[in-house]
Amino acid sequence: MKWLRSALVMVATCYVTVLVIMWAFQSHFIYPAPQSPAVLTPGYEEVTLQTSDGLNLRSFYRPAQEGLPTIVYFHGNGGTLEAASASNMTFAEAGFGVFMVEYRGYGGNPGDPSEKGLYLDGDAAMAWLAEAGIYPEKTVIVANSIGGGVGTEMALRHDPAALVLIAPFTSLPDAAQSNLWWLPARSLVREQYDNAAKIGQLDMPILIQHGTDDFVVPYEHGRALAALAKEHEFQTFDGSGHGLSFERRSQEARRDWILSLDFER
Repeated sequence: MKWLRSALVMVATCYVTVLVIMWAFQSHFIYPAPQSPAVLTPGYEEVTLQTSDGLNLRSFYRPAQEGLPTIVYFHGNGGTLEAASASNMTFAEAGFGVFMVEYRGYGGNPGDPSEKGLYLDGDAAMAWLAEAGIYPEKTVIVANSIGGGVGTEMALRHDPAALVLIAPFTSLPDAAQSNLWWLPARSLVREQYDNAAKIGQLDMPILIQHGTDDFVVPYEHGRALAALAKEHEFQTFDGSGHGLSFERRSQEARRDWILSLDFER
């Protein structure tokens, strides 16, 4: 029995150690921010966002052809502007305006990422567009994964023409619990991005896309958000995983959905 007690103590010690590491260093797990500045995507121009807390953030923008909306794009937690360009290729080809927002602490930008900070980055993007004469009623917020948390908050604050969520979660603690079922992950996560609490407050068309084989943010998260949304469409992509935003079929589906909207609402 002595060896059994020793084994149990060792297991318990390891478990507590993991808990402490996950709690203390969670920002590094939540925001694995690539640091290399992106090479400017052909067809885009480099713009600088000025946040209310004093940061200057490099982002990419291409103007819309006449009569077409501008996409405001928020990428996932491991994303880059190069990857965002691939996710928005179909929009660019169609002549949509595309504003790819880069966060604080990402791609050579100053600052440290956080939920509050990313919301300030989103506000700065919407302010930049308004100063350029591109108002929320002519914009569509498109957001992928954790970017959906930023996008949903921006939709709540700025009332764009529509919101598109790709592989979104109900909340960050829920997503953490889905992945770390053997830990009390929901209680450990400080950041919230509580999309489930916000999406029912939005009075705009909402498109949610989710892949059935998404093992990072399970398909059930997208379904749950759709059940809470008012005016929405839910698109299922059989066999697709968490890289759904890069798939041509998902890009074409969201392009066609946006083209079906009435921007005179």
